[in-house]
Amino acid sequence: MHVHPPFNRRRRHRFSLTWRVIALSSLLLLGLVVLFTWLGHANLTRQFQESRDDHYLRQVREIRLALNRSQASLQQLAALTAASSRLGPAIEDGAQEGIFEALSSQWPTLQLEVGIDEAMIFSELGEPLAEWGEHYADNSLLIQSWVDQVMEAEAPLSALRCSTTCRQYATVPVLVDGESVGTVMLSRSLADVTRQIQQVSDNDVGLLVSSSVAVQSLPEDRYLPAWNGRLLALTRQEDNLPLLHRAAEQLSVSDLERQPQQFSRGDRNIELSAVRMEDDTDQRSTGYLLLIADITSQLNAIQQDTRTLMLAGLGGWLAAELLLLAILLSPMARLRRLADILPELARGGFTQARASIPRPHSRFPDEIDVLEGTTLELSDQLEALEDEISARGVQLAERVEELARERDFVGSLLDTARVFIVTQDKQGRIGLVNDYALSVMATEETRLVGRLFDDVFSNAPSSPVVPAKASLQEEQPLMTADGRQRTIIWYHAPLPASQKGLAVRISVGLDITDRKAAEARLTWLAERDPLTELYNRRFFQDALAVALQEGHKGAVLLLDLDQFKDVNELSGHHAGDRLLRQVADTLFEALGHRGVIARLGGDEFALLLVGANEARAIRVAQQITHLLDNLSFDTGGRRHRANASTGIAMFPAHGDTPADLMASADVAMYKAKDSGIQRWHLLSALEDAKDELQDRVYWIERVRQALEEDAFELMVQPIVRLENREVRHYEVLLRMRDADGSLISPGSFIPQAERSGQIVQIDRWVLRHSLQALRQLQEKGISLAVNLSGQSLHDVGLKQFLADELLSSGADPNSLILEVTETAAVTDFSTARGVLLAMRDLGCRTALDDFGVGFSSFHYLGQLPVDFIKIDGSFIRSLPVSADSRVIVKAIADIAAGFGKQAIAEFVDQEALLPMLESYGITYGQGFHLGRPFRLAEALGKGFSS
Repeated sequence: MHVHPPFNRRRRHRFSLTWRVIALSSLLLLGLVVLFTWLGHANLTRQFQESRDDHYLRQVREIRLALNRSQASLQQLAALTAASSRLGPAIEDGAQEGIFEALSSQWPTLQLEVGIDEAMIFSELGEPLAEWGEHYADNSLLIQSWVDQVMEAEAPLSALRCSTTCRQYATVPVLVDGESVGTVMLSRSLADVTRQIQQVSDNDVGLLVSSSVAVQSLPEDRYLPAWNGRLLALTRQEDNLPLLHRAAEQLSVSDLERQPQQFSRGDRNIELSAVRMEDDTDQRSTGYLLLIADITSQLNAIQQDTRTLMLAGLGGWLAAELLLLAILLSPMARLRRLADILPELARGGFTQARASIPRPHSRFPDEIDVLEGTTLELSDQLEALEDEISARGVQLAERVEELARERDFVGSLLDTARVFIVTQDKQGRIGLVNDYALSVMATEETRLVGRLFDDVFSNAPSSPVVPAKASLQEEQPLMTADGRQRTIIWYHAPLPASQKGLAVRISVGLDITDRKAAEARLTWLAERDPLTELYNRRFFQDALAVALQEGHKGAVLLLDLDQFKDVNELSGHHAGDRLLRQVADTLFEALGHRGVIARLGGDEFALLLVGANEARAIRVAQQITHLLDNLSFDTGGRRHRANASTGIAMFPAHGDTPADLMASADVAMYKAKDSGIQRWHLLSALEDAKDELQDRVYWIERVRQALEEDAFELMVQPIVRLENREVRHYEVLLRMRDADGSLISPGSFIPQAERSGQIVQIDRWVLRHSLQALRQLQEKGISLAVNLSGQSLHDVGLKQFLADELLSSGADPNSLILEVTETAAVTDFSTARGVLLAMRDLGCRTALDDFGVGFSSFHYLGQLPVDFIKIDGSFIRSLPVSADSRVIVKAIADIAAGFGKQAIAEFVDQEALLPMLESYGITYGQGFHLGRPFRLAEALGKGFSS
């Protein structure tokens, strides 16, 4: 018998695989910890700097806006002052007493209530005629040049001048019969604007004037030689003045204007920035606002996060060392291979064993190399023994014949079945495998026979065969040779014992891979929104129900995209789908790890935060607002942005069922839409949320029933010609009839109708019934004024509806006056103008309601096709006691007359108002003193004076 010489491994140095892996992985992980810590610190620093830059730009915009608003209001005050009816003739006559008499009554109001420090009147030649308040001589030349510019251009002029102080100036021409006869100049300091800037920015603020003109009244320590400037004002001077002196020595003001700079003040970190207000026309002085912000907490937070990241990395490194057992999977696989080969070797598979085990060639062999070498030596020795024993094979012929018969029987069965068929012996070793199983696994029968069934087909540890009367069914994954994973369901059944008493079983496997994939796809489709791939409403509500059943606390955030309908209408539904996907991706990337995010349908999204308190929910809502503010895309030459209103409801405080909780979140979302201050809202109490939800649902249903059952009642209020107390038209007012016959004020149901979109149907109901009544009233020379809501301005079918109703009712369109509010008209000017022009094309007259509230209307008034202007009642009621209201109402009346429109005064509630309104040239009045509302049916039976 020939035996191969054994491999000599004892004299070679052994380098353990375990220590080799530990050394390499430790070096790698420590390097990664250092790298990620550095990258994290750099990223935090970059994000902080970007946020501070954005914050600075927002502050600059807010400061510019505050200055512009102050300048605009000053110019409007100057325009109203110049519009005084007695001032122009007095300037034209050159009578100073007349000038003082014309404006002396207004000067206390301008000085005390509006903060005007100086008022000056100039003649047509630029000569000063009158002056009120404190005069600043250092601005005389500039004032004279401004007066000359205004007289030459006949247009208002505004300016900001910083020398010894920073002041705003507004100069406007005084017109008499369309000709400029002089100018009015008003000025005031920036004290109010500076306080507003300090409140808005929440920073310390300083006012710096870089000028060659000395300010004698300021302390010497507030002079900054490096900047050639003096601090006119500074908050927290004891802390900030040394800092500004140090900053002036290191940087120029231009450096601070280009980018905020950081300084240290003791143990605090300070950010200093500058905003230029205006360059003086003679280049002698420049005004700056200095913003001083404490950013210590933010920088400390970055350092703390960096330390936390480093500690987390070190902890991860230690944890990784504990997970090195996973690295031993490969060596263990080699050991398993040896365990599989050894039974094969015992059955004579020597060639296969040597083909499966490579010859050792490592300079530093490990334990497995030694074991493989020993296995190869053993295979050589066993093969020699097999050669000697093969001569005795004749004695086994009877056994071989028996096995052949069994093999033929099983083979005939295997050849006709496209299933996995495997037989096992008592120890669970494979005896037979059919051709279908071999073809799927791309292997040979000799490589499987004799191996444990669980080692080949199952992830579970091997176990003895079940008893003969038992059966077993299991589902197991199978990895094929081409790397594909299949799912096999196995049915195990015992077979009768053989003649030698060896119990066996047969295992039949069905390939259900395609069925499992289909089931998984159906499950995914049932839980996901196909457009955004977020969870859908069904999954979200199930997740919310589970959280409530398990007694968790948390928050539900409901998002609704603002003006999403405009995206679809302007750019098409493909653009809307693109915006929805971008919003979904942004929310998932930023907040997917915090909770369940779902698209509920349309432009509504929801976020479930289990375990969140109110503070955390608010932070997430603010983060959502910030994320979506930065989200936009261009399509078809248009830029679309994603703004959303977010409602927050806490559970179980705001609802103990998914339906109640979603309804509460919906109420909060609508409150966020109505807020105008912030785009999120958190419900304050359960009672408030439920009451408001019930109130909303109640009034929506009441409005629907009223529309179906004509349960509305029209009332009218007379609009009186002040000259002779004649009534020529009425304003139509709406009430709802209650079950007991009483009338419900529109304040109870109109807000809910506007939210639900029912206001458009209400407007059409009012128009239809008003036109039916107008057919009778027009015979008596009476017109009706009907209010249109802001939503009806976007009703594309309104013109056709009105045309059809005018035709069917037989009413004269000239007797119908359609009113829109000033706010609705100015907010969407182009749409409002188009609607008003369309109404005029039908022959109707138009009116602008609640005029004067915004003071932005003067610019648009000449472009809006309206016949009447209704002056807002807040000005009318305060006429006897408010000089400001008298000035404003007089100005509005003059402007209306100049544009050829008739003015109507609202809220006339006392006789004392009538002489004042007539003196202002106001044609009509409306209010309880002139006539209270009454039913339209009563108006149809009244007689009217001519």
